[in-house]
Amino acid sequence: MAFVPRPALGWLHRRAENVLAALLAAMFIAFIIQIVMRYVVNRPVGWTTEVSTLAWLWGILWGAAFVLRDEEEIRFDIVYGPLPPVLRRLADVITGLSVVAVFGWSLPAVYDYVTFMKVERSAYLGIRFDLLYSIYLAFALAMMVRHGWIAWQAATGRRHAADRAA
Repeated sequence: MAFVPRPALGWLHRRAENVLAALLAAMFIAFIIQIVMRYVVNRPVGWTTEVSTLAWLWGILWGAAFVLRDEEEIRFDIVYGPLPPVLRRLADVITGLSVVAVFGWSLPAVYDYVTFMKVERSAYLGIRFDLLYSIYLAFALAMMVRHGWIAWQAATGRRHAADRAA
């Protein structure tokens, strides 16, 4: 991203990794507490399942939105890899704009649903569902920005500089 200095992006990326690590730690600790309470103390607790589920949900979407790098995403390399550079750029533009369009089209309905869910609370912890599901809005916006940037780079020829040098 040209409008954000590289050191700032690196710092933000490391902080996003820290948040993801904390979510994984919370999930693991809740899991261990659940096992100890159920099989050692013989007094199962339900909140640990809720913490594990919520940490997993947030971890997946947070990680995909802010930690996963473009080159780490899953692709159909069997189709994408053998393409000549011009067709690879075209594929990047088409898929990038498609992702932006789909998320953009669904965003108003998702926002309405998330904000509507403020009337519900989680069973054990009593956390409002709009707060729990808000990570999906962040995920959708991050995917729109990321794939819009990929499409822009491909359209302007800034993507796959190694292909041009070959």
